[in-house]
Amino acid sequence: MKQKRTTSPRSPVTPEVSGAPRDQSAAAPAEESPVLRRMRYCSTRAGVQGRSFRDVLFSGYAADGGMFVPETVPSLSAETLRSWSRLSYQELLCEICSLFIPEQEIPRLHLQQLIKQALSSFSIPEAVRLVQLKDSLSVLELFHGETLAFKDLAMSCTAQFLRYFLRRDGERATIVVGTSGDTGGSAIRSVLGVPEVDIVVVFPRGRVSRVQERQMTCSIADNVHVFAADGTSDDIDVPLRRLFADPDLVRRHGLMSLNSVNWSRILVQMAHFLFAYLRLSGRRPGGDPPEELEELEVLEELEELEVLVPTGGAGNITAGCMVKLMGVPLRLVAVVNSNDTVHRALQTRHFSMSGSVQQTLAPAIDIQDPYNMERVFWLLSGRDGAMVKRLMEEFQTTHRVTLPTALHQQLCEVLSSGSVSDDGILEAMRRCWTDNHYLICPHTAVGVWQHYHTHIRAGQNRCCIATASPAKFQEAVQKAGLTLDLPEALQELDRLETRYDVLERSDDWETKLRQRIESISSMRNHTHEDHLKRVSKS
Repeated sequence: MKQKRTTSPRSPVTPEVSGAPRDQSAAAPAEESPVLRRMRYCSTRAGVQGRSFRDVLFSGYAADGGMFVPETVPSLSAETLRSWSRLSYQELLCEICSLFIPEQEIPRLHLQQLIKQALSSFSIPEAVRLVQLKDSLSVLELFHGETLAFKDLAMSCTAQFLRYFLRRDGERATIVVGTSGDTGGSAIRSVLGVPEVDIVVVFPRGRVSRVQERQMTCSIADNVHVFAADGTSDDIDVPLRRLFADPDLVRRHGLMSLNSVNWSRILVQMAHFLFAYLRLSGRRPGGDPPEELEELEVLEELEELEVLVPTGGAGNITAGCMVKLMGVPLRLVAVVNSNDTVHRALQTRHFSMSGSVQQTLAPAIDIQDPYNMERVFWLLSGRDGAMVKRLMEEFQTTHRVTLPTALHQQLCEVLSSGSVSDDGILEAMRRCWTDNHYLICPHTAVGVWQHYHTHIRAGQNRCCIATASPAKFQEAVQKAGLTLDLPEALQELDRLETRYDVLERSDDWETKLRQRIESISSMRNHTHEDHLKRVSKS
């Protein structure tokens, strides 16, 4: 059955005025036209409004503990989707970013150049690739960046945006990142050796793959500071939230995050969903894309595209929800491993952690606190910041909360879910190889397992997000009874020197991280003063 979409005779992209937060203080001045209004950002907890893109780019959590979200959600018309259907991924990404980054902050020509530079190091021209497999499944490969993970796409763009503002304003920043695996290496590569930035990365020792660990610990540069913590990724999030909740610390040291806490990461990831939708719309399942745009008939009556999303911190799911709310007919499926907080919330209304983090074959999604769900709750609750604040503060205190009935109903209308064991992951890796001679990583296998175990309607297209190269997870590949040749760049990691500090479980992690941040700033200030003295003498 085709999903009918309504369109409006207004401009192709129009901010939804009804999408403004309930707190009226967040609204733009009355004399501004809604169409011309500059995009502003607010906190999911209603305590911060009216922030610019630059403000949220250089932030972690908002001062009230919430996460930054756009105050309005643009609507994409059928006319716009038609005009975008032949754009390259790079061009499409620029269009999406321009909706949320005002021209006054980054002029469009500069935005195009920044995105082009960000994607220049990817190993394939388009940066991403759609692969058609059997049984009406397409796979969107997002792992052709330097660290072979989807994080490279958003991280490289975000780093370019950062450098643009830092160089323009003559400032410095200190990035603090907690990682469950891929984020750390990707964040480091995006700013390695950049003079305006220092980066502090904390990863859970013994809970990431060997490649993931060495991509972090072998990245030796004066601006890179790596910590191996004796705990889980959720344990790491606790001191990081406290650091970002200290406004004086954030201000004095230019503290910011490159986790998907950072809105820029979500923004870039929105392009994945739109790219897949536009490429697969009008294609017969298992067939080629239509030769001419006219074969698409009218875009307002297209079949939904179902997207299977391996889910940990829920950044990709948040991006998908944003695209769906903008009017693109997506059917989103959040698929988790044994750390199944999102799945249980959809099934039972209980949003809760189930004890400690379970170590699985898909370590990058070994997360019990899917922190980006706070953004999803805000979007689906009618932007009710007061309700989200109560909900999330209770969750942070008790690690469990029952979702309001209305919110749960909205959540179930936008998302469905699945949960996969390690045995299921291995089963999906083997079957995908047997059926297609196509090797997938254990995270992608989480989504592919869902495909193999759920019915697909006749005529429906289904796409799985491929989050990482299988080469990063050789142990899982071998456990599945499969083989692969490691790329030379990954083989080289075993021959490189490592450098990192350890956070023992008995240490006060927050204090040790504060001390490192203070010492970084002190060192940079002395370096700057020495430079000024040399300049004055010359």
